[in-house]
Amino acid sequence: MKYLLAILLILVLVAGAAAAWLWYGLTNPYQGFAKEGVFVDVPHGASSRFVAYILQKNGVVRSSLGFEIYARRHPKRTLQAGEYFFDHAMTGKDVFWKLANGQVYQQPFTVREGETMFDIARELEAAKFMPAGDFLYAAGDTALIRDFAPGAQTLEGFLFPATYELPRHPAASELTAEMVHKFKEQWKLIAPSATAARMDESDRQAVTRVVTLASLVERETPKPEERPLVAGAFENRLRKGMRLQCDPTVIYGMERLGQYNGTLTGKDLSFDSLYNTYEHGGLPPGPIGNPGEASLRAALHPADTDYLYFVANTQGGHFFSATLAEHNKNVVKYRRLLAGLPADPPPPPPPPPSPKKNQQHAKKHRVATR
Repeated sequence: MKYLLAILLILVLVAGAAAAWLWYGLTNPYQGFAKEGVFVDVPHGASSRFVAYILQKNGVVRSSLGFEIYARRHPKRTLQAGEYFFDHAMTGKDVFWKLANGQVYQQPFTVREGETMFDIARELEAAKFMPAGDFLYAAGDTALIRDFAPGAQTLEGFLFPATYELPRHPAASELTAEMVHKFKEQWKLIAPSATAARMDESDRQAVTRVVTLASLVERETPKPEERPLVAGAFENRLRKGMRLQCDPTVIYGMERLGQYNGTLTGKDLSFDSLYNTYEHGGLPPGPIGNPGEASLRAALHPADTDYLYFVANTQGGHFFSATLAEHNKNVVKYRRLLAGLPADPPPPPPPPPSPKKNQQHAKKHRVATR
């Protein structure tokens, strides 16, 4: 009998020691990984036992058993799939809640207003998120906007400029889907009556037109207050049958064919492309970049103006004019500013007095001195 009691006591002590060890492992920070941190990928559908195993294997938790027992005590909380980064010591409990709350590793990636899909692709590759080709391939799938902008050749114009939180290696198709979703969210705020569910075919064509016009406006001026004026000038030119003569459309057409080297020359203005608004009337066949909210609003509500022309003022804005004569004067101002001169030349000096007036003045002077 005493022998059995002794065995039982030993078992109790062992169990208590094991429980204490497990509790210690759960409630005290543990870092069994390199000081630069470690990434751990939790697969979809993984059991708490497997998650505990990979956490212990990577030195994130002290005891896989302790982590698994703690997870089983919270059956209503699911360990979320994804990639996690651990750069400091954490308790087993904290590790559990990090995974249960889905605090996956993410990095910010910003798409700036007016950037093209080619710009975005290059920046994604430079930041080591994905190869540029992967993004461009995904951006060529228009299924995401087929009910919204039929006839679109790519997702250009619908990849909304914003900051996105990305994992280390995002899927290109998931990223383009997120960008298009963001566009549709913003469109509901900008044009609440023009959602896909409420639009007929002509309305959907109008969406593509608005986004295309907005992309031109975005590329022409960085100043939000000027965008309705630029949109108004473009609309006036379209109504009069004038060509838009928008340099960024030429650049975009060249970039689509890999022919743009960063500099636009006079010769390039005759480049053979449907996007070339010097060679072709009307809007280009699609957006030439991804406009932000201000440009979309400007394209929907252009300024009521008689402007037909605008030229840069070297301060980030433009000189606007309604006639070609005014425009030519503004071009002279622009060139003077580029040369470091005042926009307007100084007034001419007063003309010299005529000889007759000089004689009369001399005669009066002689009379006065007699």
